[in-house]
Amino acid sequence: MNLNINVDRVVDELQRLATFSACPDPPPAVTRVVFTQEDMAARKYLRSLFESAGLVVRNDAVGNIFARWVGSQPDQPVVGTGSHTDAIPFSGMYDGTVGVLGGLEAIRALQDAGFKPMRSIELLMFTSEEPTRFGMGCTGSRVMAGQLDHDALEALVDSDGDTYNLVRQRAGFDGDVADAALDRSYYHAWVELHIEQGPELEQAGLPIGIVTAIAAPATMIVKVHGQGGHAGAVLMPKRHDALAASAEMIQAIEKHVLESSSDDTVGTVGELDVHPGAVNSIPSEVRFTIDLRDVSLASRDEVKTKIESDLQSIGQRRGVKVDCETLNADPPVTASADLIEAAEQACQDSRLKYQRMVSRAYHDSLFLAQLSPFTMLFIPCRDGVSHRPDEYSSPDQIGSGVEVLARTLAKLSTAAL
Repeated sequence: MNLNINVDRVVDELQRLATFSACPDPPPAVTRVVFTQEDMAARKYLRSLFESAGLVVRNDAVGNIFARWVGSQPDQPVVGTGSHTDAIPFSGMYDGTVGVLGGLEAIRALQDAGFKPMRSIELLMFTSEEPTRFGMGCTGSRVMAGQLDHDALEALVDSDGDTYNLVRQRAGFDGDVADAALDRSYYHAWVELHIEQGPELEQAGLPIGIVTAIAAPATMIVKVHGQGGHAGAVLMPKRHDALAASAEMIQAIEKHVLESSSDDTVGTVGELDVHPGAVNSIPSEVRFTIDLRDVSLASRDEVKTKIESDLQSIGQRRGVKVDCETLNADPPVTASADLIEAAEQACQDSRLKYQRMVSRAYHDSLFLAQLSPFTMLFIPCRDGVSHRPDEYSSPDQIGSGVEVLARTLAKLSTAAL
């Protein structure tokens, strides 16, 4: 099958999508937080593109957007693809968006080639893959997989004190959350196209990576309660400084990660809030986050247990109280051997070299894996950079990814029913 991938169209649409941003500077810097006016404007733009391609479009209760190319056997489980379009503050214009607009272009290329799917092919834009607003990532796909219900969303609160449910309803998504959970028979297969967000493909000089597993993330919120006081009046032996204790805890986190039995264990403290935050006041309270990941659940949880124990020991020795809450601790997932094989055949048909690889960043596919056999397709990004304004994949790299995705979707949509 001859495919014509209109890369110029995809790039133009990526650039247009990047203009829906709260950043004061023009693209490539993008800030697009879920349910903000920028996010809602981007959704309207995407919906117009989906409808122009003749796709049947619907939203669910949390704002996931489904755009279906109806096949000749519409009652059969669908073949799915897609990603997210929300963006953390001052990030780039390719993370997630390549999977949505690239997925759309894959469908358009198949339509132009005269391909007729048997199984319907459905493009999905996930709500809130990024944890920016509510502290938890992949909320849309978690809801689809039955991992979050109405009460769980009610417990997620943004910086203004508004619950997830209140904000989604304000945005017009006021349906029953229970109805957004999909049956395990909904999908036949799931394939997500994404930039790598790392340097392996570029360093290897390869255009395509086929994902075999996604690392397991755990997110922890730590609150340290000490005693405040005047910076000049309380002598050092009498202090219970929440920030000094937290600094020791952060060093202990790094130590345990480095000593892990797995080379794939990574840990990051990415947020640190200090109260009262005055130059002449001893910190009385500190809040920080821990992001802990590994492709091995056993290794990650072993490190997690050691960290939790050490935080309490340091707190006891320093006379501060430590509360450690696990926001999520998700299991790793392994991709389908059949879907990996289908993606490899698509690469061969496209005359593109590839390698199998692990995704150390997690994606909505982590939760779609609970509903469907899955794999992911990675394309290189310059210098492995992501979540920054200089994030970049070239038109040729995007075009290669879209072509392989299109061939993979075609193969899966016509597989034996």
